[in-house]
Parts: sequence; structure tokens; C-alpha cells
Amino acid sequence: MEDNHLGVDYGSKLAGTTTAAMVQQGELHVWQSDKGKDADVWLQDLVVRLKPGVVYIDAPLTLPKVYSMEAYAPDSDFFYRQADRDVQAMSPMFLGGLTARAIRLRTQLAASGIAMLETYPAEAVRLLLPQLQGYKKDPAALPAYAEMLQGLLKYKLQQPPHNWHQLDAILAWTSGYRHNTGESILYGDAREGRIIV
Repeated sequence: MEDNHLGVDYGSKLAGTTTAAMVQQGELHVWQSDKGKDADVWLQDLVVRLKPGVVYIDAPLTLPKVYSMEAYAPDSDFFYRQADRDVQAMSPMFLGGLTARAIRLRTQLAASGIAMLETYPAEAVRLLLPQLQGYKKDPAALPAYAEMLQGLLKYKLQQPPHNWHQLDAILAWTSGYRHNTGESILYGDAREGRIIV
């Protein structure tokens, strides 16, 4: 089914910034974790409740390929994967703890039969909303992004996003929808880890 997936903007464990988006009763709903509560436990509970087929998450799910080699070559890239370079994303190594949490979550969900794939909302913005300015910089720009994004979506937003984290969850969901309908772009090397937008 093209819409049985969850889009996730993944944040710091206790910051209350982890958000998720999924279609329920024909509308695109958004949920957000509470500040001071464990976002990973919250997200796992949400996945158990919503039962998505796939989770599209804004977090690195693999490490640069050098770490899977037996012997390191001096000219290897120890910081970035090809996918990170393609979309100008931060290094999974720089994101350290968040990367480790995301890879652990992917492993836990896989054990219960739910796939987790990586996406990158900032690239979705560059691709789908290139005419807009102020992404994540100007709070006053959020309604324009939400309105333009709504125009691209098959489903009505249950309510407008209240912050950039919620918009990013909707963008992660949109990348998942594009992937399921064969419209997505895959960045990076399949053996090292792809970013789907």
C-alpha cells in the first residue's frame, strides 16, 4: 500500500523534537514526543500502535563504508558516506549518539518485521519547494512551506505543522510516498547506505 508508512524527524532523546507523520482516516496526522521523555521509547510505542509497513527516518542508518573494511586505506573517507556528500548532509560520525540510536532502533524494528529507511527532509525541500526561502531559519516562513507542501500532497493535513520538526516529519512521509510510487531519487551507494527523497 502506497500510504501505510510513517515519516519521522528524529531528534535528541529528551528534547521533545522527535516527530512522526502518517495517514489515518484519510488525513495526514502528526505526533510529537514530549520534552523530558525518552523519544526512542515514545517512537517504538507509536510504531507498535500505528503498525506502519515502513518507517522513513531523518537519521543516518549506516556508517561510512571504511568501517566495514578489514584494513583501512589511507585515502578512505572516515567521515562521510557517498549519500551524505550527494545531499550535503552532516557526517554520521559527527551525529554520533543520534546515529547509534537510529541504527539500534532500525535493528529492533527489523526484529518485529518493520523496515526502516533513511531520508533527508532538507533535500526534499531543495527538490520539491525550491522557490521558498527561510527553511528552518525564519519561523514566519513555516506557513508558506506548509501551504506549498499541502498543494503537493494527495492527503489533507489534519492540522498545519506547528514547528519545523513537524514539517520535517511530513517531508519524511512525503519522501516515503514518493518511494512507494516510484518517484523518489536514491542518493549514495547501495552497499554503503542510501538516502531516499
